[in-house]
Amino acid sequence: MTDPIRLVREGAVARLVLDRPDKRNALDLAMWRAIPPALAPLAADASVRLLVIEGAGAHFAAGADIAEFEAAYGTREDALANHRMMMAAMTAIEAFPAPTVAAIRGACVGGGMGLALCADLRFAEHGARFGITPAKLGLSYGLADTRRLVAAVGVSAAKDILFTGRLMGADEALALRLIDRLGPDVGALVAAFADELQAASAASARAIKQVFRMLRDGAVDDTEASRALFANAFAGPDFREGMTAFLEKRSPKFS
Repeated sequence: MTDPIRLVREGAVARLVLDRPDKRNALDLAMWRAIPPALAPLAADASVRLLVIEGAGAHFAAGADIAEFEAAYGTREDALANHRMMMAAMTAIEAFPAPTVAAIRGACVGGGMGLALCADLRFAEHGARFGITPAKLGLSYGLADTRRLVAAVGVSAAKDILFTGRLMGADEALALRLIDRLGPDVGALVAAFADELQAASAASARAIKQVFRMLRDGAVDDTEASRALFANAFAGPDFREGMTAFLEKRSPKFS
């Protein structure tokens, strides 16, 4: 039996690959279970500048594995236990300290879309299809999942997407801000973004992610923690290099 996910390291870029291409990367319980322990060592590695989440083959993820539904959700207790496991996987992606991108080809539906929304940004190829379909199955949608959807598209668009469970194309997804960049080759979009990150400060990116997390958790004004992030940056080597490069009219070379 092959692993349901793969990790690929390419220098400063790490890739989490959903690896069930024969099932259009339908998300089974083994896949959800494997994500947190796979990401833990990467989260602790400061040399990772970018985490890319992608599907093997032609699709990102076509949703949950329907074949597991009867066994996985046979009782209310089973449903709650498996939901906690899925939330642990999504939290591991959402809390990843470096920037994250979902690289989307083909189908990105249901749990696949939920997983993609955990990333900081979503890049897609023309021809990709998107949808969140609990209303097609008589199901509700979790609060954390809904929060991430609303953060991406706003309340009204989120209601439209969830009430109908409809599928949409990549152009509409871009217009709604469900995705952030669209092009003929998602690999090229990711490579260009990785180059942009390499030219910027990794320390800044990680601190900025912490500030966004504070906003997500309800902060509306600076706290002791956010002020510490701001002040500590001035004492860091990246600020010294950035300021020196600015004065010398050259590109900075961050560590």
